[in-house]
Amino acid sequence: MVTYIDSSALVKRYISEPDSKFASSLISADPVLVTSWLTFVEVRKAVSRALEGPDLAAAHRALTEDFDKMAVVAPDVLTWQAAADIVDALKIRSLDAIHLACAQRLRVKNLRFITFDLRQAIAARSLAFNVEGG
Repeated sequence: MVTYIDSSALVKRYISEPDSKFASSLISADPVLVTSWLTFVEVRKAVSRALEGPDLAAAHRALTEDFDKMAVVAPDVLTWQAAADIVDALKIRSLDAIHLACAQRLRVKNLRFITFDLRQAIAARSLAFNVEGG
């Protein structure tokens, strides 16, 4: 199975939040994790706001190590166009649409999509992704 993980799920590996243990169990359940470079930026931002000193440095290292193990989608022109179409069709936030377009680009049947963002989850379900998370 292939799993796309969005920022709201991945950030829970580095910052203790509600559902952090649940998120880690979902993430650990699949050896094939995919995300986008957008996730890297969003998680770095969240970690930098929540942590400092040695905890921040450790989180940055862990994030980099995790990204080295994942397949990372780099959006191309078609992905950006798909994100714009998703925004129009689903009336969601632009960053959520970029995640969804990156996941669509994989063209994987029964794609597992992990998110803890309710609006993102609703949109992902409407695109026929198998959504797990919050």
